[in-house]
Order: sequence, then structure tokens, then C-alpha cells
Amino acid sequence: QVQLVESGGGLVQAGDSLRLSCAASTRTFGGYAMAWFRQAPGEERECVAAVRDDGVATYTAVSVKGRFTMSKDNAKNMATLQMNSLKHEDTARYYCAARWDYRYLTDYSRQYDYWGQGTQVTVSS
Repeated sequence: QVQLVESGGGLVQAGDSLRLSCAASTRTFGGYAMAWFRQAPGEERECVAAVRDDGVATYTAVSVKGRFTMSKDNAKNMATLQMNSLKHEDTARYYCAARWDYRYLTDYSRQYDYWGQGTQVTVSS
């Protein structure tokens, strides 16, 4: 079992930046692939970024490419999502997710076993 706690959300203006953090309560964080998903009201959950267990391979959704960057620090048990040039359409609840796996990268939500409670990001236009 691993518990995930997100932080860093808030209300910002279009063009601003935010940094989301996901703290994981496990001593084997290095064995988990991590991802950030977001979900707006009435919309499906979307993977915006994912990173492999070793932090080397990454995935970034087309909708945020060039603006969002995900990283994974195995020494600190932390995954982060740096969000720059935020747009109104980035408004959503952002969730951190984890999957125990070796050298596997996926953006499919059903393949993630552990989820945080989420943090709200609201971008005013």
C-alpha cells in the first residue's frame, strides 16, 4: 500500500505558473511509475503526464506539451508537476497516481492502483 498526498493547487490567473507536489508514503518509491491526471466537471479523467519508475522515460499529453513538466525524485519520495503558462482550460482537479511496475510507462488510468485525493487548480481568464 502507498498513500499519496497532493499539494500546491490554487487559484491563479492565465499565464501564471504552479507547481504541484505528490508525496508518497512508501520506502519503495523507486519501484513505482507515477502520473498526474486531471478531471474537470463533466469531463473524463485525462492523463497530463507520467514518468517511469526510474524517472527516465516520460509522457506528456499534447494538450500541455511545452508547458507542463513532470519529474520524480526517488530519494525524496516525491513527484512534481511544474505547470507554466496556465490557461483557463487547465482548470480541473489534479490527481497523483502510482503503479508498481518495472520500466513501464502508461497514460491509462485503469492501470494505476493508488490515487491521491486531488488538488484543485483554477485558472481565471
